[in-house]
Amino acid sequence: MNLQNILESISHVDPEFNERISPRRQAIRNMFNVGQKVTMAALPLAVSALFNKAYGQSAPTDVIGVLNYALTLEFLEAEYYTLGAQQSGLVPSGKPLQAIETIRDHEVAHVKFLQGVLQDKAVSKPTFDFTAGGAFADVFSNYDTFLALAQAFEDTGVRAYKGQAGLLKGNQIVLTAALQIHSVEARHAAHIRSMRTARGGAASGQKPWITGANDSGIGAAVDPVYAGEDNKIQAGADITTLDGVSGKVSTNIATQSFDEPLTAPAVLDIAKLFIKA
Repeated sequence: MNLQNILESISHVDPEFNERISPRRQAIRNMFNVGQKVTMAALPLAVSALFNKAYGQSAPTDVIGVLNYALTLEFLEAEYYTLGAQQSGLVPSGKPLQAIETIRDHEVAHVKFLQGVLQDKAVSKPTFDFTAGGAFADVFSNYDTFLALAQAFEDTGVRAYKGQAGLLKGNQIVLTAALQIHSVEARHAAHIRSMRTARGGAASGQKPWITGANDSGIGAAVDPVYAGEDNKIQAGADITTLDGVSGKVSTNIATQSFDEPLTAPAVLDIAKLFIKA
């Protein structure tokens, strides 16, 4: 990725960016006119300096860590769907396979984007064990297990991005990109849940939203994914004491109506279950 592409990408996210760097536009143009190149190693520094000029602030010192944290999750999801789509006969042909391949392509795009932003500061792709040491031994031979674990990964991703939003609030560009990915992960989670519902059987009661803690039907192995989702207190108010359409808001509605964030340590503990090295 060269500097020109990055500037164009930023402009799509922040239409006012060009105006913010207007006094420096000629200097940037001159860089390209003389064929001057920015090396991969220097690129993050160049972009950081440009952000400082454009926004009058330094990027938070933990942004690199947060982005690598996100990249690790995206590596996991991209690898999972890639392997799942490759297993002959695992995912039914037609709309189910098309959905899995589309989600795979989204996750791969997220990986490429984060790697492009991080450049030489990006972490390496881990080696994954999606059986989690045997807890999900049939994950790539049993479609129901595959979908169940996909749901756990997507639900984790949604909560993970939510948990880091506050740390990125000082960097408008990175925060905007993270929120854009977050909303797509939420769409993935809802669609995977709907796919499980369509399967019927033990998963027939699945909804696009989370009800209470660990409504996945997968078992205690994914309890950490849903820890805290049974919270019914928001901003100090017990939601179940508020008036609903008919009577007080139920506990189920109270937990469904608000999604909870996950801390980075909690998310990484979940990811470690599936990381070999």
